[in-house]
Amino acid sequence: MTVQRFRKKPVEIAAIQMPVDGNVYDAMAVYQWVESHLGSVAPDGGEPGVTIDPVDGKMAIRTLEGTMKVDLGDWVIQGVQGEFYPCKPDIFEATYEAV
Repeated sequence: MTVQRFRKKPVEIAAIQMPVDGNVYDAMAVYQWVESHLGSVAPDGGEPGVTIDPVDGKMAIRTLEGTMKVDLGDWVIQGVQGEFYPCKPDIFEATYEAV
């Protein structure tokens, strides 16, 4: 079996950055954007959604793969199938460019 090389197909995503300085109004805008697409996390915990973790106050996005917390400075990405997930700034910068 031979190792092959592949390149990611160019895709366009939507993203917004969680404020680095913790600005509550900007952070709320990020939360509202995700909530407008996914809704809030239901108490039964079954479906994807977004909530604020009462323990640490961080935004938490429930995905099909599990709950992912959003740190200050992280980018929140809406993927090609409508999914949402956080991405660290250095990975985001290495992977994406503005269109």
